[in-house]
Amino acid sequence: MDLAQRAIDAIQTRHLDAFLGTGEHAGQKWAFVKREHIIGVLTTLRDTLDFEILMDLTAVDYLNKGEPERFCVVYILYSLKNNEYFRVKCWVPEADPEIDTVGTVYKAAGWAEREVWDMYGLRFRGHPDLRRILTPFEYQGHPLRKDYPLIGNGERQNFPRYVK
Repeated sequence: MDLAQRAIDAIQTRHLDAFLGTGEHAGQKWAFVKREHIIGVLTTLRDTLDFEILMDLTAVDYLNKGEPERFCVVYILYSLKNNEYFRVKCWVPEADPEIDTVGTVYKAAGWAEREVWDMYGLRFRGHPDLRRILTPFEYQGHPLRKDYPLIGNGERQNFPRYVK
């Protein structure tokens, strides 16, 4: 049995209340879990299946795509011992765009969580320093949201227009 399937089985058996389903694309599997259980699920994967590295943490905006919720937070884990990746995904509703920080499980999560906050506006409950990282502190809006204006929020009003 491959490591990804073992990870899915571990989530199903140890965190049955958290498990929402699985997905696969190009031979890579992932598990969907409830956002309330993300710390426990990631701790289990780190401690029992050697997913000791959080390679990345990002988000996706599924505005008007018919998904269960508008946002999805994606955790990309890596096992050095087994040389394998695994993804854990959590749906986050637009009405309550908040999920627990996983900085206690993976120290590398802090910067990525700040980036997701800055670009998508998703809050990470318990984050010690949740402030903008890519845009100015006084910036209004979150540029990677699909409903963000294509020409920006007015921040470019004083910039010259480029003419062909």
